[in-house]
Amino acid sequence: MVTFEGLPGAVAVSHLTVYDWPAADGLRGGTPHLHLTCSEGYVVVGGSGSVQTLTATGYRETPLTPGALVWFTPGTIHRLVNEDGLRLIVLMQNSGLPEAGDAVLTLPPGRLTDPDDYRAAVALPVDAGEAVQQKTARARRDLAVEGFLALREAVEDGDPEPLAAFHRAAAALVRPRTGEWRTRWENGAATAAAATAHQLDALERGEAGHLAGARVHAERPSAYGRFGMCGRLDVYRT
Repeated sequence: MVTFEGLPGAVAVSHLTVYDWPAADGLRGGTPHLHLTCSEGYVVVGGSGSVQTLTATGYRETPLTPGALVWFTPGTIHRLVNEDGLRLIVLMQNSGLPEAGDAVLTLPPGRLTDPDDYRAAVALPVDAGEAVQQKTARARRDLAVEGFLALREAVEDGDPEPLAAFHRAAAALVRPRTGEWRTRWENGAATAAAATAHQLDALERGEAGHLAGARVHAERPSAYGRFGMCGRLDVYRT
């Protein structure tokens, strides 16, 4: 029997308080980036703002106010803009893979060609104090906004090549990690889907034995206020 006891569908959850640091264009908010294998969603629980998105089909701004549900598929470059205390619940595909590596920041092209240079530009000093972590997170945000604004300008001018080049660079950067990502998917979303298939098969046979294995789980955040790409995160182990 296949069983799965993670969150429904192997979706992961975190609480996000979006950065209120102003960027070069005067907007306050997070770090533009994309995910290569994961969809991501937002449930707005407080404040207001927007999410700026950039895809091959163009640029878009989606308002974010309490009660809004917004989600996007892999390849969507997204930038959160904080207008007034924006707070979200973030839903992440594949057991939270977006916070575990499936993200490439929109750094300028020269910072995307060398994997070591890219990692150095986006890494946060784990053992440093909060002031140093904040300074580093803000610096990488500013670099990513610089690259994002250039990509947006190219798309709006009708030139698709800079965005396509960013996609190619992003794929090259994450290629060495796809093996570990596949293992996470196999142990998470793939197992969850297989468990449902087994349950449906049992019900078609008139069997209900799997119901005796029901379990209840509860967690509190395992970390509070962690510096993330878009803001301060409260995260769960699940």
